[in-house]
Parts: sequence; structure tokens; C-alpha cells
Amino acid sequence: MDEKTSEVLTAVALVERVGWCADLAADMVASLLGEHWNAADVDTLAAGVDAGGRTLPSNAWMSLRRLGWTVNSSAKVNDRIVRAAQEQAGRSLRSVKWRADVVAGILVTWPADPRKRTETEWEAVRAAIPGGEYLLSSVIRSRTRQIANFERKNGRLPADVFELEPAPRVARMLLLAACDGQQASIERSATEPTKALLRLQLPTCPDPRKYADWSWVACPITLPPTVPANAVLHLPTLRVVGGKVRADLAYTHPVPKAQRSGHIVALGVDWGLNTLLSAGVARLHDDGRITALGAGAQFRASGVLAKQYRLRKQSERLRAKTDQYTRLADPVLETKQAVLAQEIRRVSERRSNLNDALAWSAARWAVDQAVAAGATVIYLEDLRSMEAGGMGRTQNTRMSQTVRGQIADRTRHLAAETGIAVVTVPPRNTSKHCPHCLTPLRHRKAPDRPTVSGWKWAICPSCQWQGDRDEGAWRRIAARGLTHQTKTIVDKTSGTMVIRKVVDTMEAKAVITATPKTSRIDRSKTGSTRPRTNRPAPRRRRIPSPARPSGHAGKRPEGHAPTDRIRLPRAAHRHQSVTTISRPTGHRPHGAALGAGFHLHAHATPPRWETIQPIPQPLDHTGSLS
Repeated sequence: MDEKTSEVLTAVALVERVGWCADLAADMVASLLGEHWNAADVDTLAAGVDAGGRTLPSNAWMSLRRLGWTVNSSAKVNDRIVRAAQEQAGRSLRSVKWRADVVAGILVTWPADPRKRTETEWEAVRAAIPGGEYLLSSVIRSRTRQIANFERKNGRLPADVFELEPAPRVARMLLLAACDGQQASIERSATEPTKALLRLQLPTCPDPRKYADWSWVACPITLPPTVPANAVLHLPTLRVVGGKVRADLAYTHPVPKAQRSGHIVALGVDWGLNTLLSAGVARLHDDGRITALGAGAQFRASGVLAKQYRLRKQSERLRAKTDQYTRLADPVLETKQAVLAQEIRRVSERRSNLNDALAWSAARWAVDQAVAAGATVIYLEDLRSMEAGGMGRTQNTRMSQTVRGQIADRTRHLAAETGIAVVTVPPRNTSKHCPHCLTPLRHRKAPDRPTVSGWKWAICPSCQWQGDRDEGAWRRIAARGLTHQTKTIVDKTSGTMVIRKVVDTMEAKAVITATPKTSRIDRSKTGSTRPRTNRPAPRRRRIPSPARPSGHAGKRPEGHAPTDRIRLPRAAHRHQSVTTISRPTGHRPHGAALGAGFHLHAHATPPRWETIQPIPQPLDHTGSLS
């Protein structure tokens, strides 16, 4: 509602007015980026001190004003809108510093063969990049390919990242976090915890010339049930998406503080392809023994990943057609090229939405498993830099494009709400060595094909343990994390908990102690194993059924009983059992084909819920919602 005129604004009118304000801010952001998109200004901002030697503030808009980087608008705008534009531009300029250092280090140590570095060249490039010792190899390789493409097109190497990349495209959004009460405010309802009121000033025309062209607008917001009642709301970021105004709302609430060490029960999680996640619980005993609790669980998303692969192939075909139309440069094809560009955007949005849904679903499942088992820590493999190979072009591509990074981020967010720590461990030899004796395993195709080499089924030649490859991996991950928990550190850049290196003396103790199998029942075969029961009644009647009686008493007549229930389409069972036995036919997910939807395309082991006694822990303040 417009508070000046008491007019109730329609959704279209609100989208229009928010869009006008976002356009004014975007023009100023583009002006700032175009003026300061160079190495000298970015280094000045990243140095953290002004000309007088004073430390720059943490807020980007205050830092830009301290350095004298101002911007003017042709329209009459509130100074708080200028703040929002400076904050958005300052964040972009600060973020490019890391990329500039990476590109500069690669250019200084440019290899003789960009496609494959030697060991000496890898050491040199890591030494030239600040913090390059723990930098992902995939980041260095991707930046190397980007520079090699520039050299192939221009015949020379770029001078820096600012020649390699143009100024970033300015997002059409309104960053209200840099504003104060003179521009925007948000207040939660005292009577309805799920309601909040956002008040902000918006222009009444696309090109305001005086302050009278601005008016206060009150926008009610319905909060999702995931926002706690005691959460403190912060000013959101407004975006216009699909003809609607979206508010990225951040909030803060107290949660139990996660501990880096002192863990007794841990959940180990291993990455896979069709079996996206394999997880299990291990316990550290007082005498140093580590035992596995149960057989573990699996989250399989082969159907979802297959759909993601089909969307990727569709996007590649559309891009190939667009490139062909660009090479032809025929004006007649411009209309078709515009249609293809729109279709590419739609396919990309579908891929992004599918990845987001898969990441949240897998993260929620992993955290539920930890809560059900009473674990205080989740150990994950650090496979962000993995580039699959040796499994065929299709499998390699699907494995490399798995959303591991998104799943890890979502898991940290959900685990923080319950005080569970999420720690990444080195992935070295987690699937190669036996979880019980650390002997190198022999990998076979399947348990019923022990002589055929493969990668799914593992057999230990020493202790004779055998099982699924992923089952052994999560045991190794959990045991490694429990024995190395004193080596857990907090990464200064990302703020995540991580174990950097494997210590040989600690690794020697990272074994799962096998629990001896005992049975109170003598199961030796001394006779027939057929149960001594009467023969079950046949499913069909062998005599005609009686005629339908006039009343409601008596036996049911022949035929199906009438019912008003709508029969649902048959779909894949969400809790179906998992087997590694080889089959003549491949997996055929029926969920989406028969209308079952996303959740019957992903099969997950349900957590075994028990009453968990809460552990008193210190509190920390975190939380976000988008």
C-alpha cells in the first residue's frame, strides 16, 4: 500500500516501482565498476587502508566513500540508494581480488604445456598464488584453460584478469542491507509470528526529478515456517524475477555451538554417482577402539542425475545451433536465434532448480541420519577438485558435474541449527584400503562375479572382509575423522572446519573393529526347512459366490467391492532395498514417467528415529534464508 495516497498497489504496480528503483541503482553500479575495473584500484581497495593510513571499514559503501569513489545519478535519488549502489559495486570489486591473484600467479609460472603441468610446475604455481598450498587443483586447471583460450584467439597471453574478463554484468536488484531507517525498515508482527511488514521508499515514476516523486510503500511479507519465532529479521535484498518481487531475507537466531573436537559418535558420508550419498555411524570407545553402528544407509538419485544429464545434452545441442546461426550471420535467422536463446535460459533454469532441490534433499537426509544416531559431527570427503576418469565419457561427465559443493554447503547450514559440526577430511585411499585392516582392496564387478575386474564391489585379501565400495568408504571416512579430530582447524577464507593432512600414526589407528557375530539359535540344517503350517487358502474361490442379498447382511458377492478411492499410478518405491548383484538390465526409474515426481526418483534409507537426550552446549548466532 502507498502510504502517501493510501492506494492499494497491485502486484504489477509493485513490480514496476521496485524495477524503477533497481534500475536507478544498477546504472550507478555499472558506472562505478566501469571506472574502477582495473588492477590499481582493486589493489587499493584490497589493501584495507586509505590515503591517510587509516583502516577501511568493513562495509563496502563506507570504504568507497573513504577512498573518494563517488557516483552521481541523473535522477533525484535518496542518499541511501547511492549507498546500496556503492555496496553492490564494492562487493564486486573486493571479490575480484582473489581471481586477480590466481590469474597473476598462473601467468607468472605459465607452463610449457598448458594441458598438463609437471610436478615442478605445480609446485611453482602454488607458490606464486597467495594461499595456493591448499587451493583446489580444479580451480587452477580451469583458469589455465581460460587463459589458453585467450592466447589461441589473440596470439598472446593476457596482462591480468581485467583483460581476461570484462566488467561483470550488473544484477537488477535492490540491496537494502546498506540502508537505514530513512530508506527501509522491517518489523515482525507481535500477534502473528509468520507475518512481517517491510516499509521502503520507492519512486512513483521511472525518472524522479524531486523528492516528492518518492513515497513510502508498506509491503506485508509471509515468513516460511523455517524461520524461528525468536529470530531477528534483517533488511532483505529485493529482486524482480518472473514478474514477481522476491525478497532474499536474512535472519539471526541462537543455535548450539558446534565443536571441533571431543566427538564420540560421528557420521561418515561418502560421495558416489548413482548412490549419491552413502553414510553410516561410528563410535569411538574409551580404549581407542572404533566400531560401526549398523550397516549404514544410502541416498540414491540415479533418476535425478540421469535427468540432469539429459538436460545438459539438450543445452549443448541448443548452444551448438546458436553458434552455427552466429557463424552464418544471416539476418533471416535472428528470430530463430532469439528463440533458441530463450530456450537455453529456460533449460539452464531447470538445471539450476533441479540441482538446488537435489542438494537440499540430500543435505536434509544426511543431517536427519546424524540426528537420529545422536552424532555430534559429520565427516565429508573433500572432493571439490575431483575430475572423474577411467569410467567412460558418460560416467566421467556425470560424476564430475555432481553437485557436491552445494550439498556440502546445505549440510553445513542445516547441521548448524542443531549444533552438529561438519568437517571435510582428505579423500586419499578411503575406497582403496580395507576399513578393518587397511590392506589394499581388490575391486570386482559384483559379488557374484568375483573374477571380473570392476570398481563397485570390494574384497579384502587379508581379513576376508567384503562389501560395497561405498560402504567401506564411509567407514574409513568416519574412522579417519575420529582419530584426526584434534587436527581440525577452521579455514580463514571460508570459515569451514577442515582436516588438512593425514598423519600416519593417527591413520594407523583409524580402523573399524569388527564386532564378533554371536547367535543363540542353532541354525544347523538337520532336516527339512519347510515351515510346518497348513496350506494357505487359495486366492481365488473354487465355488461360485452366493447371490447378492437384498439387505447389507451376508457374505460379499462375487466381484470387486465398490470404492471411491482413486488409484494412484505405480511408481518406484522410495524405500526399496539396495543390492549390488549384477543384473541383465539397467536401472529404469519409473517415478517421473508415471507422475510420481521428484521424491520417488530419489530413493533414501529412512532414519531410525530414537529419543535423543539433548547435550548442553554453548550458543552461537548464525542463520540465513533465501
